[in-house]
Amino acid sequence: MAVRRLIINADDFGLTSGVNRAIADSHRRGIVTSSTLMANSQAFAEAARMAGENPNLSVGCHVVLVDGPPVSPPEKVPTLLLPNGNTYQLRESLISFVTAAWRGRLREDEIAAEIAAQIRKVQAAGISVSHVDSHKHTHIFPAIFKPLLAVARECGVRAVRNPFGPIKTLAYAHLMRRPKLWTRYTEVGILRHYAEQFKKQVKAHGMITPDGSFGVVVTGALTQELFDAVIGCIPEGTWEFVCHPGYHDADLEKISTRLRSSRDVEMQILTSEASRATLQRHGIELISYREL
Repeated sequence: MAVRRLIINADDFGLTSGVNRAIADSHRRGIVTSSTLMANSQAFAEAARMAGENPNLSVGCHVVLVDGPPVSPPEKVPTLLLPNGNTYQLRESLISFVTAAWRGRLREDEIAAEIAAQIRKVQAAGISVSHVDSHKHTHIFPAIFKPLLAVARECGVRAVRNPFGPIKTLAYAHLMRRPKLWTRYTEVGILRHYAEQFKKQVKAHGMITPDGSFGVVVTGALTQELFDAVIGCIPEGTWEFVCHPGYHDADLEKISTRLRSSRDVEMQILTSEASRATLQRHGIELISYREL
């Protein structure tokens, strides 16, 4: 009998108070089993407290190398930063970050230092970090996943998100009806050539990872119909579904993010009886990163 296990991980814990509450609600009343906390976020302290109030929620570190301030002193990570008024900030543009990484302009020791600072901050808040992933999936790229794996292992973290999905994540009928999804599907597919190298590095560092991730292609466009379609595509093995629940409030309006009203929609899907029924119908066992 085929065994299908699924981790449902809510990213951006700590982004705003509304996001924090939505993640907690999606766990207590819904199907979210894990979350990843942003160490440089404005609502970090509240998120850390909520993590303690929800002991069954597996909490990892959502490593942020794009957007916002560094956790490290700026003089320790200068190649990761750009001037922003009287301060220095991490690059806002993912394209700018990736371009700098490809051109070798980001020092690996500085990437490692910032990752370590973020994981240690989450641990210092009393959280046993169950896993790591990255904001905007920057650890798809070798320049990031190599130091990430090394630092996570040094910090006592054994699990990492596998950001690569299976080749066919959705029925083509769904993609053809949604041109934006088809474009994103194509972009994500192009990056799959890093997948084998990622798996080899995970093994070499003695880490563990799921078989891959779902939800990346439909981020910002999720509907109940698409959720049901994704769940129906999950093959045998252990997988992760990446999600971004939140409450679209005044605090979120002040944040630089493309995900606003979509967070409310995801919250509704993640707490719906229809989603539970879909998981049961397909024989999907929910687990957290602690059980990986």
